[in-house]
Amino acid sequence: MRKTICMATGMMALALMAAPALAQSGFTSAYTDFNLDECLVLEADDFGAEWACPGYKGFPMLVREGDLHFAVAFGFNPDANVVGFQTLPPFNYIAGKVEWRLSNASGRWMPVATIMRYFTDGMDDESDEGQILVVTQIADGNSCHIAHIDARANKNANELARQAADAAGDFDCASDEAEIIGAFGAY
Repeated sequence: MRKTICMATGMMALALMAAPALAQSGFTSAYTDFNLDECLVLEADDFGAEWACPGYKGFPMLVREGDLHFAVAFGFNPDANVVGFQTLPPFNYIAGKVEWRLSNASGRWMPVATIMRYFTDGMDDESDEGQILVVTQIADGNSCHIAHIDARANKNANELARQAADAAGDFDCASDEAEIIGAFGAY
């Protein structure tokens, strides 16, 4: 009996020691589909459109398109972001999945960044189309692109994007510029 109590106490102590370490450094991914047909059209005219789309567990996504450029803002007050909406220089559109990087630093899984694949216009033909992974930091008033990774030029593009996303929170959208990570061709 005494041996069983000692083993149980020892196992509980190990679990309690491991819990804070997991809470401090834990990141994981969740995926949602992105389909404009399932979004609510907020505004549309001959020059562009704006949609409200559901994200991870209902976390809001506001999508804008204008002049064949897409931009996505995240959160409950996207207009409070210091940089507003961001897009890539060439004509572009967004792929059908969103990877949400979640952190449990606060004791529950919360989105801290997203990774979205933008397809950029190949000026000459479709075979020249680019694929850029855009990492966006999610923070009230401080959400913006923090990294761009050329998915065609880097075999480990998804891993590079996750590493950049896991560093979200230290980025100052008002003064820092999105980092180009890895090998990079033209947009």
